[in-house]
Amino acid sequence: MSKLILECESRNGIKTVRVTISTLVIAGWAGRDKAAMEHHIAELEALGVARPVATPTFYRISAARLTTDDLVEDAGSSGSGEAETVIFAFCGRLYVGLGSDHTDRKLETVGVAVSKQMCDKPVARRVWPFDEVRDHWDSLILRSHVVIDGTRHLYQEGSVAGLMPPQALIEEYSKGAGLADGTAMFGGTMPAIGGIRYAERFESTLEDPVLGRTIRLAYAVRGLPVAG
Repeated sequence: MSKLILECESRNGIKTVRVTISTLVIAGWAGRDKAAMEHHIAELEALGVARPVATPTFYRISAARLTTDDLVEDAGSSGSGEAETVIFAFCGRLYVGLGSDHTDRKLETVGVAVSKQMCDKPVARRVWPFDEVRDHWDSLILRSHVVIDGTRHLYQEGSVAGLMPPQALIEEYSKGAGLADGTAMFGGTMPAIGGIRYAERFESTLEDPVLGRTIRLAYAVRGLPVAG
């Protein structure tokens, strides 16, 4: 399990909460836009990753992989991030946050579930009550940048309208039971601009243009030496 200190930003202000996450779910191949999802599948196929047998696919990952630290350590230099919304269930309510499904791309050619399990999953400290964004969910904007050799590049950008809405993912994953308290669910990602690649720093935002607020996540990546 993972113990997180989060900042819940609502219309009433900001409150710090301590949350224990015991179940971590990564929703993969969760595109609502089938053309965009096919593009993402194709770019992974180019890296040797097998096509999924079902869409969406729900990967169970150790909840201990969740982190709010600003540094991720990888074995070698084959890991990369992906900006995703994260739905948290705690205190009987749902909250939306921002995370990165940081994944070992070399291991992804061996097995997607294994590659995801091998990397920490950074999440932003800031979350919003889901009820406050439910009615204008499709207007939320995901954006990410990568820093490569000291230069910052736009990496991902688009509305979450291209992804399955949280209610649909939760319904399919839970078979109608809803998310139990202590669950975090990553909601899928969008294609990388210029293709998936390693970077020494990953930065992302989740913007709510209706309520005029933004969640930010940034972390550095340190490649560890691989012996043998």
